[in-house]
Amino acid sequence: MSPPDAEVPYGTLDLMVLKTLVAMGPLHGYGVARRIEQVAAGALVLNQGTIYPALLRLEQKGWIKSAWGTSDHNRRARFYSITAAGRRRLAAEAELWERTVSIVNRLLEHES
Repeated sequence: MSPPDAEVPYGTLDLMVLKTLVAMGPLHGYGVARRIEQVAAGALVLNQGTIYPALLRLEQKGWIKSAWGTSDHNRRARFYSITAAGRRRLAAEAELWERTVSIVNRLLEHES
């Protein structure tokens, strides 16, 4: 198992954020990060310097949208939700990821 401070593999954070928003509905950035960490079962940690630039990038691409709301702790927070374009992107990214994992698995299983 990777150490808890393991870096997120390049190109996978967008997929994880989009999938989290589909599964959980609108969440604030802290909630998105904690949910991904929970599902990763301690294999990675997302800090503010990782999650918030990703959320901004996804919003600029039109894959998520945000609105101000109130958190469970009665604080003002920006809540993120996936858009129709984001759902299409998630489907394409998930398919690409599955193909990539399949290729890597075949390479790892192949005896020299």
